[in-house]
Amino acid sequence: MRTADQRRTTKETDIFVWLDLDDTEGICDVSTGVGFFDHMLQLLAFHSGFGLRVQADGDLDVDDHHTIEDIGIVLGTLFRQALGSRRGIARYGSFTLPMDETLANVTLDISGRPYLVYNCSLSRDTIGTFSCEMLEEFLRAFAFNAGITLHVNVPYGTNDHHKAEAVFKALGRALKAAVKLEGDAVPSSKGVLE
Repeated sequence: MRTADQRRTTKETDIFVWLDLDDTEGICDVSTGVGFFDHMLQLLAFHSGFGLRVQADGDLDVDDHHTIEDIGIVLGTLFRQALGSRRGIARYGSFTLPMDETLANVTLDISGRPYLVYNCSLSRDTIGTFSCEMLEEFLRAFAFNAGITLHVNVPYGTNDHHKAEAVFKALGRALKAAVKLEGDAVPSSKGVLE
């Protein structure tokens, strides 16, 4: 099974994450101390079909930055570990998701070459206790530690909650497509993904 887990402890956060790319039981248990972010991670797990457990204790008395970024770091690291050699994966994934007035597209390549293109304008400072600027920071931390090229585009929408939710749902669907097993070959003409 393609699973991994890690505890990461710093002076700012204590985070445990377990990830199963082939979950068949719908396991999802998330507690970060940031309600909206919990909801987004639950949507990511549901739409990707991944099993996910996240337990985080962070310096939320300062703000949510360290907690959310560090979860992105750990989740990305575990994603890379759980994939192993990447033999047989589809490698690419793309999903365009409508949510009421919003449209979000997430396209990615499990290339081993991390990159983030982020085009999503949010007008609010926060959604609940989630700082809107942390959407981009989480995606960057995840992409760079997972070793994926990630393009996130939200060409229109007026509701910031809908925009963020559409991004997480589309990310889940794109990841689901990209990790799907299609054979036993490394999906690269070079014979290696790095």
